[in-house]
Amino acid sequence: MTDRPTASLQEPPARHSTDPDPPVPPGRRTKIRFDAVRKEFTTRKGSVTAVDDVSLDIADGEFFMIVGPSGCGKTTLLRMIAGLEEPTGGRIDIAATSTDRPEMSMIFQGDSLFPWMTVWDNASYGLRMRNVPKTEIHDVVGHYLARTGLSRFADSYPHQLSGGMRQRVGIARAFANDPEVLLMDEPFSALDEQNKLLLQGELLRIWEETRKTVLFITHSVDEAVSLGDRVMVMTAHPGREKATLDVPFSRPRDMLALRTEPTYGELVFHIWGLLRDEVNQAQAEEMRR
Repeated sequence: MTDRPTASLQEPPARHSTDPDPPVPPGRRTKIRFDAVRKEFTTRKGSVTAVDDVSLDIADGEFFMIVGPSGCGKTTLLRMIAGLEEPTGGRIDIAATSTDRPEMSMIFQGDSLFPWMTVWDNASYGLRMRNVPKTEIHDVVGHYLARTGLSRFADSYPHQLSGGMRQRVGIARAFANDPEVLLMDEPFSALDEQNKLLLQGELLRIWEETRKTVLFITHSVDEAVSLGDRVMVMTAHPGREKATLDVPFSRPRDMLALRTEPTYGELVFHIWGLLRDEVNQAQAEEMRR
């Protein structure tokens, strides 16, 4: 993303939503800023607006969640941050703090491992591409394989692993590469509930060590509330910000104990209420096509 300007990001831009989100917490600088971001795609039937007028500040070290109905532009937002798509209008700025670290790493919905590489080689790929010294690679990759429970599978290949284990390799690779921003596009959606809960807990434990800025896309309201500091609810197509809510739970979090909190259920219920009409609208539009 060398062509995207890096701003000083001192004062937040004017909001473009009727329900402005909570400001970046005092004492924490803005890491990612969306300013009136819009994305249109050209199809055979004409221009289609995927994302419309999204303005948002995400703090350095924040675990930020985005939920919304299918087709609302969640992944498009992520792809624009990653430089895989260019905004049609507006601006995205990332406040980089280092020149020797990658700006971001991305974990996809399906595993994106190289099938011909071992677990160790997949996890160390980013570091090797940056010509990091071998001793440092050994220490860093060894640490994150241990944190994800993969040390004894270092010489295994992806086809020898379960789906949950392959996603663990993706997590280890992303953190080992030490990016400034971690982008996650529904990384646990294909897993069963038990593996999903275990990986969510492991992700939080690893994140607690580094407090990287995370932008996490999900369809699961439970996942959004369990993991996030804030949750943005998007409207049905075209995707706009409907509301952004603070998650009030302290860290570190016990994933199971959290779900026994009355406030947890109240917040999940509230977000589902915001999301329900958008999901119904998205389904109605799909049926009309």
